[in-house]
Amino acid sequence: MVAIGGIVKFSTVDYPGYAVASIFTIGCNMRCGYCHNPELVLPEQYADSIPENEILAFLQTRRGLLDGVAISGGEPTMQPDLPTFIAKIKAMGFRVKLDTNGTNPIMLRQLIKTKLVDFVAMDIKGPLDKYQQIAARPVDTQAIQESITLIKTIPHEFRTTIVAGQLAVDDFQDIGKLVSGADRFALQAVTQGRSVSPQFAGAVSLTSDEMQRARTIMLHYVKECVVH
Repeated sequence: MVAIGGIVKFSTVDYPGYAVASIFTIGCNMRCGYCHNPELVLPEQYADSIPENEILAFLQTRRGLLDGVAISGGEPTMQPDLPTFIAKIKAMGFRVKLDTNGTNPIMLRQLIKTKLVDFVAMDIKGPLDKYQQIAARPVDTQAIQESITLIKTIPHEFRTTIVAGQLAVDDFQDIGKLVSGADRFALQAVTQGRSVSPQFAGAVSLTSDEMQRARTIMLHYVKECVVH
């Protein structure tokens, strides 16, 4: 069974172009300080798990009303039963979008090969040499690169949440090279408030001018770059 910590029953922003229900899984193998979902990341703050059958029963009532389901977290690929869960959702006729940090290319390959996902959005924490610092955990950067290559074979988006002091404009040269050839990239301002590490509660992003300079760099490497 998949450990589910929350659901947003209707969203038009979590899967570009589609109306979806957004499901959030419990557990993550990173500890990015700015993450605004501590109840999904920190074991001592875990949200109560919602029974998988309850989620599936709700989705049955939305057949023909919603286009799909977005699955986020936490890190969904930490859930061993994720492919089985998604297969049940696909059997209802829904599209599926997956959000991931890219640390599990083995599962990503399985999901893509069996056509269980229609769209994948992957967080790029920063240049590879800053990954461990930003994720606050050891990271297999080879796995990150493998996931990027896999994800580029289907409809996708890569995105980076920007905290001033962690990332600078020049870092986007290396980030651009990392995702070169991608269809779409999003530069995301950090969300203030609740965070995994209290020191990030008041974190700020780059200035508007710096964001535009980073976007200009990314457009040398990707087809589309947006600023959120």
